[in-house]
Amino acid sequence: MYKLQFLKKENDLNKIIRSYKKDRTPINILFVSLWDKHSNVLLSKLRDKYKDTDSGQPLYIVDSFRMPHSFVIYNTTKLPHLVRLSRKGIQSEDYLSMVMKTLKIK
Repeated sequence: MYKLQFLKKENDLNKIIRSYKKDRTPINILFVSLWDKHSNVLLSKLRDKYKDTDSGQPLYIVDSFRMPHSFVIYNTTKLPHLVRLSRKGIQSEDYLSMVMKTLKIK
């Protein structure tokens, strides 16, 4: 289960990453583009599946229009791009079917 949180400012993402460095709680960040067909399909499926969820692990969604400079942090060139920060380290996935499988979307 994921709780969708759409970020609007790069400062918000920086605060989330700083908090991860302090306490190592797992974080999921999804990079998308409003002009990308695959990103839009993924976002609509996410909204359908997790729209009524108030609990669960947060999934931070970063779009290229509002936060273009944030894409440099994890070298994002292909979209959608899922970055998972956990105790094991940083895991990056930009293959669409694997992103959907990780987010438990069919």
